[in-house]
Amino acid sequence: MTQDQINVADECAELSAAGKISFGAVVGKLIAAGFERYHADYSRGETTYYLPDASSHVVKWKHTVPTIAAAFLASAVEAAVRQSQRGEIKYEQFIQQTTAAGCVGYFVQITGQRVQYFGRDGDVHTEWFPVATKK
Repeated sequence: MTQDQINVADECAELSAAGKISFGAVVGKLIAAGFERYHADYSRGETTYYLPDASSHVVKWKHTVPTIAAAFLASAVEAAVRQSQRGEIKYEQFIQQTTAAGCVGYFVQITGQRVQYFGRDGDVHTEWFPVATKK
């Protein structure tokens, strides 16, 4: 992984936390830098960015992660996604809502054009990128 790629990952994490960048813009920057996926881990308070060669870069969050609810509510995760897509909430509020819905983290599969949200017991809710269609 190059220093330029590390800088892109750091910038995406920082701008997301500050509510200054949309999900689509993050994905665009990561695609341009060659990333294939990333994992936001609510339990550890960090995001790991991956390249196709399996190299990775971890960014520790500066913000506090709310307590994660025990029960996973896919409908509440989906509602938070829709609010985010409409620009009604920023990333901090998105984290608050998805942790309240029992989400422990998510994988953004850039090359697969989907996001998978996970609960404590292995529950999964998949959201396809707005322009992507199910294969």
